[in-house]
Amino acid sequence: MQKQTALQLEGVSHVYVNSSGAYLALEHIGFSVNRGEFVSLIGPSGCGKTTLLSLISGLLVPTSGTVRVLGETIGQPTPRVGYMLQQDYLFPWRTIYENASIGLELMGRLDSAGKELVLELLSDMGLSQFADRYPHQLSGGMRQRVALVRTLATEPDILLLDEPFSALDYQTKLQLEDLVAVTLLSRRKTAVLVTHDITEAIAMSDRIVVLQPNPGRILASVDIPPQIRQALPLKAREAAGFHDLFHRLWGYFEQMDNEGGETR
Repeated sequence: MQKQTALQLEGVSHVYVNSSGAYLALEHIGFSVNRGEFVSLIGPSGCGKTTLLSLISGLLVPTSGTVRVLGETIGQPTPRVGYMLQQDYLFPWRTIYENASIGLELMGRLDSAGKELVLELLSDMGLSQFADRYPHQLSGGMRQRVALVRTLATEPDILLLDEPFSALDYQTKLQLEDLVAVTLLSRRKTAVLVTHDITEAIAMSDRIVVLQPNPGRILASVDIPPQIRQALPLKAREAAGFHDLFHRLWGYFEQMDNEGGETR
């Protein structure tokens, strides 16, 4: 069966213009993501990872090139693309259920089916018993789960994840990685993750796109071997070939560092 392309970028470049002049952030980016695929973007600071997510979401329009979601050119924000950020941005005066359902509410879709979906997602995330509580009563990891429910509730075709685990402690981060992986797989969601954590990218992805900086360009695209890809993120870290793949990807960072790229 032929795989359906969910996301396609063709010849995408982007220039920022301000009072100091023009800055080329991305140059001739091209890649595609199949429906149900999980792709991570990694690279040093200045390689344009977050700019890419902004272009995919429609928050920015590329200076040149095209971004398509399921064949439709994206030029403005669209409900077909969901965006989950590092911060949860929950409203402190709204309950967990009310925060989780706000996207559907704003879209005028909080009908009986929408309410049922929000409750189902909260249950999947182990949050049913906290639906009537407020954000200050939840841990950081639980708040991020609410943010994921809020994003998934609008049923986007593509989910963008901008370092959603980076502010969490390591144990919570690993637990949430597994939960997110299971949830996205069960719902056959397409996802693009931006992360500075190479191990996270390997453990969660089907494929990794490595970006180089100044301007941002694609340096490499690396497929994750089946024995790693088919395991949950925690177990994937113990799979054969994981450490070899880490060193291969780290080698790209060393290459960029030797060529004058800034890493962190």
